[in-house]
Amino acid sequence: MKQIVLGTAGHIDHGKTSLIRALSGIDTDRLKEEKERGITIELGFAHLELPSGVRLGIIDVPGHEKFVKNMVAGATGIDIVALVIAADEGVMPQTREHLEICELLKVRHGIVVLTKIDMAEPDWLDLVREDVDDYLSGTFLADAPVVEVSSVTGEGLDELVKTLDEMVREIPDKAEGHLFRLPVDRVFTMKGFGTVITGTTVSGRIGLGDEVSVYPQEIHSRIRGIQVHGSEVNEVRAGLRTAINLQGVERAMIRRGNILATKDSLRTTYMVDVVLDLLPSAPRRLKNRAKVRFHTGTSEIISTVVLLDRDELERGETCFAQIRLDEPTTVLRMDRYVLRSYSPVRTIGGGEVLNALPRKKKRFSESILSEMSRLREGELKEVVELFVSQGRFQGVDEAGLPFLTNTRKKGLEETLKVLMAQKRIILYDKERGLLIHADFFEKARVEVLETLERYHKDFPLKTGLLKEELRSRTEGANNPKLFNYLVNHLAQQDAIVLDKEFV
Repeated sequence: MKQIVLGTAGHIDHGKTSLIRALSGIDTDRLKEEKERGITIELGFAHLELPSGVRLGIIDVPGHEKFVKNMVAGATGIDIVALVIAADEGVMPQTREHLEICELLKVRHGIVVLTKIDMAEPDWLDLVREDVDDYLSGTFLADAPVVEVSSVTGEGLDELVKTLDEMVREIPDKAEGHLFRLPVDRVFTMKGFGTVITGTTVSGRIGLGDEVSVYPQEIHSRIRGIQVHGSEVNEVRAGLRTAINLQGVERAMIRRGNILATKDSLRTTYMVDVVLDLLPSAPRRLKNRAKVRFHTGTSEIISTVVLLDRDELERGETCFAQIRLDEPTTVLRMDRYVLRSYSPVRTIGGGEVLNALPRKKKRFSESILSEMSRLREGELKEVVELFVSQGRFQGVDEAGLPFLTNTRKKGLEETLKVLMAQKRIILYDKERGLLIHADFFEKARVEVLETLERYHKDFPLKTGLLKEELRSRTEGANNPKLFNYLVNHLAQQDAIVLDKEFV
């Protein structure tokens, strides 16, 4: 059955939590402080059975500006956003910021809900409708359905449910993805069960008893139990709000922002290469090496932005950048992220991850900017070739390519066959699956031949050079596996002669 997650967005006190309670009968404000203050602080969760039989998962996000980081965490993995606007107030600051976050995260589907219509005079309601229509023009919600409701009287709720049901039917099934990943948004302990984590499964699938890792700590565990909307299940896949009971892990070892994934499937990093879009509404241009807050999944990490092709990024412009993180994280190529200013805290931009495990980049380098363009726009064949090339003389482990490219193994195997047939990539260590790009293999080949040639010129009466001595004299072929493969390859071509331990 299709699995859809709905997330709310909108200004504080515009009735998001009341709307969910009226629709589902579930109060998503579970904290004592939330009930006392009458505002949502933490993420809340509910579900709704639609007439078509689809169970809609619901994430209620805080509207207060102090808790926007919690809203960003909640927006991860949602399929539909319900932009909630109170009829007695209209579009407000957090309405704007929440919509910008949804656009940066590339949420594709949405609905606009005008709440509190019982508190607005007809003339005022007409003005609010016009204001909302003007504000949404040019956004992904420009043609979204608008439903007017009152959570107090119940007016419009049936129409809202009907509209959501129609939307759900039209939304295509979520691409499952090849690696199981669940960004953690809550961790708690259940008596008799132990540590439980919750989140929205953003890709892949996992089942009872499967081995998993918690990143970036790389804590290994096994799945003891899975629940979806309070019901026990044997397996979970992309698009589901999920609670997972982990075996042998203490609650204190995990926190929001961590990622649960298939065991040993991800890599941790302190840097990510990105495409960066600075919002037109950002308060100022972004300077190189500015301190920012990097949001991806459910994490928030203080970071430094290194602009790779300029000293300042103007509002509304796009560039390539490297984000250098104060703490480790794990992401995948094509993941979306949000940037918020360090102080005062405000959403300023975001974009897409291009390389989840990069080296430190040199600024204003034409070759590096060309690589970034290829990662952004290239087809899989070009992207695979580029990642293997970045491994230089050490090459790349074939088993690591699903992580680097964020692609299924089957598609990768077909692409690698083509590249190897074209001799663009060479498998030089079958046992470990190590690949080297043809350009670096050629450089190593030339270096070995030139080193031998110089040796014979200097010592014409000697038989040749000891293998180990030749290897130590060559920078490119210093890797033992590559060196052995290379000298055997050259011997088969009659470019060199192997005589016991001499070359």
